[in-house]
Amino acid sequence: MTLLVGGAYVLHLSQVVRVKFEGKRWAVPARVFARPLELYPGAPITRGRLETELERLGYRRVKRPVAPAQWSRHGEWIEFHSRPFLFWDGTEPARRVKVRFDGNGVASLTTGQGKTLDLFRLEPPVIGSIYPAHREDRVLVSREALPDHLVAALLAVEDRRFYQHHGIDLGGIARALVANLRAGRTVQGGSTLTQQLVKNFFLTPERSLKRKIDEALMALIVEARYEKDEILEAYANEVYLGQDGDRAIHGFGLAAWFYFNRPLEELELHETALLVALLKGASWYNPRLHPERARRRRDLVLDLMVRQGVLTEAAARRAKARPLGVTDRRRRGGARQTAFVELVRRQLRRDYREEDLTSEGLRIFTTFDPWAQAQMERTLAQGLAAIEKARKLPPGTLEAAAVLVSPQAGEVRALSGGRRAGYAGFNRALDAIRPIGSLIKPAVYLLALSQPDRYTLVTPLEDEPLALKDGQGRVWRPRNYDRKAHGRVPLHRALAESYNLATVRLGLDLGLESVVAFLRRLGVERSVQPVPALLLGALSLSPLEVAQMYQVFAAGGFRSPLRAIREVTDAEGRPLQRYPVEVEQVVAPGPTYLLVRNLVEVVREGTGKGVRRHLPDTVEVAGKTGTTNGLRDSWFAGFSGDWLAVVWVGRDDNRGTGLTGATGALPLWARLMKALKPLPLGRVPPESVVHVWVEPDTGRLTAEGCPGAVAMPFIRGSEPRIRSDCLEARSRKRGVVDFLEELFQ
Repeated sequence: MTLLVGGAYVLHLSQVVRVKFEGKRWAVPARVFARPLELYPGAPITRGRLETELERLGYRRVKRPVAPAQWSRHGEWIEFHSRPFLFWDGTEPARRVKVRFDGNGVASLTTGQGKTLDLFRLEPPVIGSIYPAHREDRVLVSREALPDHLVAALLAVEDRRFYQHHGIDLGGIARALVANLRAGRTVQGGSTLTQQLVKNFFLTPERSLKRKIDEALMALIVEARYEKDEILEAYANEVYLGQDGDRAIHGFGLAAWFYFNRPLEELELHETALLVALLKGASWYNPRLHPERARRRRDLVLDLMVRQGVLTEAAARRAKARPLGVTDRRRRGGARQTAFVELVRRQLRRDYREEDLTSEGLRIFTTFDPWAQAQMERTLAQGLAAIEKARKLPPGTLEAAAVLVSPQAGEVRALSGGRRAGYAGFNRALDAIRPIGSLIKPAVYLLALSQPDRYTLVTPLEDEPLALKDGQGRVWRPRNYDRKAHGRVPLHRALAESYNLATVRLGLDLGLESVVAFLRRLGVERSVQPVPALLLGALSLSPLEVAQMYQVFAAGGFRSPLRAIREVTDAEGRPLQRYPVEVEQVVAPGPTYLLVRNLVEVVREGTGKGVRRHLPDTVEVAGKTGTTNGLRDSWFAGFSGDWLAVVWVGRDDNRGTGLTGATGALPLWARLMKALKPLPLGRVPPESVVHVWVEPDTGRLTAEGCPGAVAMPFIRGSEPRIRSDCLEARSRKRGVVDFLEELFQ
């Protein structure tokens, strides 16, 4: 009977082993990649930027690159040997590439053999993963990808008779028992690699006789069923090797990236010895926190390899002389971009189940630009510190969020959820739903300009006090920021100076329901109440939602839903889904062009003129400040020829900051734009637009050379008809000249 029960129990354990070992062994997180850096002649990429990208990818600098992931610099040339990489549209093979730079960026691009290249894509860095609930992360590696010196070190330290025993090593148990008795404490374990794998793979950490018996039986079953190399591969992918916040680092594949920022097959002897050293205790021997302790353990691993004849003393001596080589966590290519990855995750949820995102090893290719993100993080940190110092605020008082977009394609290139880069807490860029203040005004003015028979840039608006009563009898009396009324002002000046009274009167004339409908066309999806206060920004949006609205302005009236994802493939690289650019024209090009010229005026002469302290006059940009009641929220949204950025500054406790849009968010926005070196707007007017000379204050038609004359854009047919005194005088003079010419012909 006992034999029968025992046999049934062994069969049960055998079934458990089979299901786990032959099924899906691990829940492999989706891997999220940044954009690949594209090199081509004329690309506005500096030598320093390419060097930073190569370092981010873990390339080693050498005298002459002869193997993948190596690079060198010679004057204005950079030469590198790329890694092969499986993109969504095929494999980019490893090759040597030479890049020559000039003052404008990439001057030429050739192969190592001198053949001209039109385009080359570097492999994209990993910026994060979408984890399962237990927060384990791993990069699976095959047995063939395990370096020989890693396997030699692993067996020397953990299981020297791995290829001889059948799951249990009685000799190893005896040796460990003797060593422990001599030391008076546990200094050596007798478990084989197979037993360690079984303990991690199938069993709980409890210490009991039953668990030890189960471990031994299951180790024998595993050895009977599977090849040694299969067992070694499973062990190499399962073993725990460290912690990155709440993310557990499992397997040598991910540990190579985590500690050295390069794939496992590129590691050298002294580096793989350190990984094996961590098996004794990843926290105790953490090389970033305890470098000397980690070095001693690494050197012991090398000594054990020498004792067992798998390494020469000379090779061990050279390896011991090498530094640990662990990368600075802040400079790792795989640095977590938690704020951006959260945006990716939310967009993926529309098409994938959560369990697929956290277990199937999907490969997500995104629009993320690591270089732009670095500029954003640096400028936000420096800008906030400067504001706090100038206003004598305790460090850390202010918070910020920012979104950076490529406006024509609607691609989100960088995103900061707060001043602490990489912090996995509250993501203000996505979830700080704050009143947007005067950022709403361009939408109101664009709606007006879309009716050229009623409104042009010089249409006079009444900036006079008004009182509005709601359905409950409460009276609302809006005021300008300067507490003054400015009388009749042309429309373009009302927006440039952000006059509240003129805007409210304009919005009421257009109709609140029309304004709400127009916001929908611009991409605002939240519920919007058609109340007069809406016209001054009584609408709460996140920075990302503001960026969606302003993307229409920056793209000339074409709306592209903001996207963070380009392609999704399965673990083997087979394409699953594309996320192409979607474009819909929601506003005519003519009115949008007029609005953009007005937003240029905001930056040149209006509330946004502080931008000019950071950017030269040759770089034309457009933008708008936003400030909310009590100076609680400071906003700036603006764009150049190639970038759209939205910045918010405020406090998490919603107390006042003492900052307007011009004194808080604007300096941060301008610092970011300066770092990005943007292209000027340089907009070409559409066919529906003509430029005529007008008096900007009166709106009367005039001529070049007349006092105060400015060439302003108008929708064709809406040009002013009333002529200025200067134009009338010139016309009369021209008439006399024409009469005399006809008289004496």
